[in-house]
Amino acid sequence: MSIPYGRQDITEADIAAVAEVLRSDFLTQGPALPRFETLAAEKCGARHALAMNSATSALHAACLALGLEEGDWLWTSPITFVASSNCALYCGAKVDFVDIDPRSYNMSVQALEEKLKQAEKAGRLPKIVVPVHFTGQSCDMRAIQALSRTYGFRIIEDASHAVGGSYDNAPVGCGRYSDVTVFSFHPVKIITTGEGGMALTNDDELAARMHLLRSHGITRDPREMDQAPDGSWYYQQIGLGFNYRMTDIQAALGVSQMQRLDGYIARRHEIAARYDALLKDFPVVTPWRDPQARSALHLYVIQVEAAGHKAVFEGLRARGIGVQLHYIPVHTQPHYRRMGFETGDFPEAERFYGRAISLPIYGTLTDAQQDQVIAALAETLSA
Repeated sequence: MSIPYGRQDITEADIAAVAEVLRSDFLTQGPALPRFETLAAEKCGARHALAMNSATSALHAACLALGLEEGDWLWTSPITFVASSNCALYCGAKVDFVDIDPRSYNMSVQALEEKLKQAEKAGRLPKIVVPVHFTGQSCDMRAIQALSRTYGFRIIEDASHAVGGSYDNAPVGCGRYSDVTVFSFHPVKIITTGEGGMALTNDDELAARMHLLRSHGITRDPREMDQAPDGSWYYQQIGLGFNYRMTDIQAALGVSQMQRLDGYIARRHEIAARYDALLKDFPVVTPWRDPQARSALHLYVIQVEAAGHKAVFEGLRARGIGVQLHYIPVHTQPHYRRMGFETGDFPEAERFYGRAISLPIYGTLTDAQQDQVIAALAETLSA
């Protein structure tokens, strides 16, 4: 049986939590959802947490809440899943990218600053910047926030990989350095709700906007209506929204999973430390970890020589190791090439893509399975 690069851990407690909802009166829009949101907000030290049916939905709602529209620019990293940039296109806005730092693989602060200086001269500064906490390691948010104050952009942290991580001695999601933080609860992430995501913010107004956006723009609050309610049944659509709600079934799973978050992160750090030691004499580059942050370690990415990259990747898969490649640089995707992006636009991202391999890491990965990964890598590299 192959060892995947990531997988969910579903316990009897998770099953019992979901079964309780299935036997209840509310499969959606019931008490489990606010319970999950309250737990996440408290865990992260954020004022508001809004659960949604995916991180993509949360990114889109955050962009709309911040007023992103046609003619505006959103910048993000090219080393991310396409959702980090697609959320701008959904709003009719334009997208650009900032190359990565070759050590952290996150958005380069130096590249961002240089690009901002050029954009200011050209009159095309971004309205929103989306730093992506790749592999679960926070970007240098203090520096990015300092640039936002100089150049006037808003910040959405794409922390899809980073629930349970920390930066500057505070949880990722606390909102100290951004307007909104987005988590993902896809099954390969650190905790899961099946599909699902969440937007966290300390801004009451942004929270209110996202609350409307996730449920068709509908309110039942008489204070938000343009007339007195016709009766207790009354609601109004006061804006255009979407069906981005998370179900109570998913939320109950999220509450149960959240109880084990700290344990999952601790185990991932044990696995990463063991990889570091076992790979010390291998001809690979192991991931650097920022001392001012504690990565959530969603991924453990090594780099191999570009000339042998494909052979190593396919050799590991042939030996039952379900490695993955995170990510194909977004600007090289056909949809983005048609916007004018070309190979060579973001050389560090492209160099990384030609060398990166994500090894298996998840909370229930055993030492024996990890030894299988190492043995398969040794065989592949010597083949």
